[in-house]
Amino acid sequence: TAESIDRDGWYHTGDVGYVDDEGYFFIVDRTKELIKYKGLQVAPAELEALLLTHPAILDAAVVRRADEEAGEVPKAYVVLKPDETSKATTGEAIMGWVAQRVAPHKRIRHLEFIEQIPKSASGKILRRVLIDREKSR
Repeated sequence: TAESIDRDGWYHTGDVGYVDDEGYFFIVDRTKELIKYKGLQVAPAELEALLLTHPAILDAAVVRRADEEAGEVPKAYVVLKPDETSKATTGEAIMGWVAQRVAPHKRIRHLEFIEQIPKSASGKILRRVLIDREKSR
């Protein structure tokens, strides 16, 4: 815990959040999960929230993927809805859809369809499972 407390007495939890206009705090991500793309930070939770608004997507998770040029790039794991229209959706179409809605450094560079996003009993995405899956390739 000594490393978590800075010289001004602030305790650093590793959470990323903000305070709204009414003074409420919102935790939106973890600093350890941030993707560093060419020195810029990309929050996986932001991309996941956007992906979940796509009409063909049932569930999604975003993790970092090593990249020689950029350092790290966002990779999305996507579960499509079971209807026929959704099943016909391509990864390229989803990445293009996201690219139209985010800054260039936040674009998803890789996408993989999977049957189910690994989650804990409490529903938290098990990013380590997806990162390990990526590293094993």
